[in-house]
Amino acid sequence: MSFHIAVDKLVELDRAAEVVTDGALIALGGGLSARLPMALVRELIRQGRRGLHVVGSAHGIDVDLLVAAGSIAICEESYVGFEQDLGLAPAYRRAAQAGTIEVRESCCGTILAQLRAAEFGLPFIPVRGVKGSDIRRLHPEYGEVTCPFTGETLVVVPPLRPDVALIHAPFGDRHGNLHLDQPYVLDERFAAASHEVIATVERVVSTEEVFAAGITIAGHLVSAVAEVPYGAHPTSCYPDYAYDRPHLASYVSAATAGGTELLAHLDRYVTGTPTEDAYRKLIGDERLAAISGWSESTQAWKDLFS
Repeated sequence: MSFHIAVDKLVELDRAAEVVTDGALIALGGGLSARLPMALVRELIRQGRRGLHVVGSAHGIDVDLLVAAGSIAICEESYVGFEQDLGLAPAYRRAAQAGTIEVRESCCGTILAQLRAAEFGLPFIPVRGVKGSDIRRLHPEYGEVTCPFTGETLVVVPPLRPDVALIHAPFGDRHGNLHLDQPYVLDERFAAASHEVIATVERVVSTEEVFAAGITIAGHLVSAVAEVPYGAHPTSCYPDYAYDRPHLASYVSAATAGGTELLAHLDRYVTGTPTEDAYRKLIGDERLAAISGWSESTQAWKDLFS
């Protein structure tokens, strides 16, 4: 656990992303198509980051976009894709098959145990769920111990201490205190185990407002905070907005085609939009209002997926 005691941690997005260096081990917050740190992902691509080792639970467009941009060297996830809705992650799958990235397939349980080991200052933690599975074979760094109480042989995993955790939250204060709505996925554990935590928030509010809602991640764990409305787009950030299915579908189509179509998507939505303000203008107020109005009625959220 690291302590970051600066009083005011509010910075611009580009300054926050500069904390991530080439080759860094980064933890990606959120999961699947919910609350992914997409503004930070786009900024890392704009800044030309390379050789990253990313770790997370189960992710989607964040990992696929980084792979498509050539930013990832090692990917350690339990799943990368777009769930039952839009299928597998095309750029990730292509890179995995070609061997242009190193895939270290893991599972949420082992990653959680590794983060807890780092958080507690332990050299290892036993896990049960992978015993008898190929996960053990895929990770030669895992070990085995004999339980001193039962004599049972247990698989043990080493601590995982990311260089930087990237987290998006609905809101937080300028001191780094963050409120997250459940599910937290692994964000709490990433924050406690990582050397640095970089957060984007939909809005910066008073400490009193964060306290009243509940402080999920305490400010002393956070290095920097950037205010980025729609910072998780095109994924969701409930209760503020739903995920943008047409945008995700458009990306999957371009990533499946690869080549010039994928490059055109990256140019249009990432490198061609030098700031997140420009990105939001490109998406358009009408679309952002539509995904923000998901809770107005049953028909409103159904229309988002039609």
